[in-house]
Amino acid sequence: MRKMRLQIIYMRLSCSFSFESVIMPTFLIISRHSPENCPMNNEKMKKMTLELPDKMGGLEKKHGIKRVGVWTVIPEHLLVWVYEAPSSEALQKFSMEPEIVKWMAWNTSEIKLAMSLEESMKLLK
Repeated sequence: MRKMRLQIIYMRLSCSFSFESVIMPTFLIISRHSPENCPMNNEKMKKMTLELPDKMGGLEKKHGIKRVGVWTVIPEHLLVWVYEAPSSEALQKFSMEPEIVKWMAWNTSEIKLAMSLEESMKLLK
């Protein structure tokens, strides 16, 4: 149901813009982990987290997605990944790769479709 709702929102948004104004949809992956699984406190998770960036570049390219950036709020055990992806399916397939699943297993994550303020303002006109 969630996947279908995300697709419907994506289709509605992509139809609302002219082709020139949309490069690729932007998605947020909001991840949380427990203090016990925090890489700052857990050696196993620290090792896994330090190895992850080397693996991600090739997987991102494979699925045609672009990482815009990653932000963390350390005291809240929160990470926000920002991606541009051609579709929610591309991002979901990326997140199902074994290397990513291994890391995501100790996080609770949500994927949200997002847009810039400029894009949302165009919807109002």
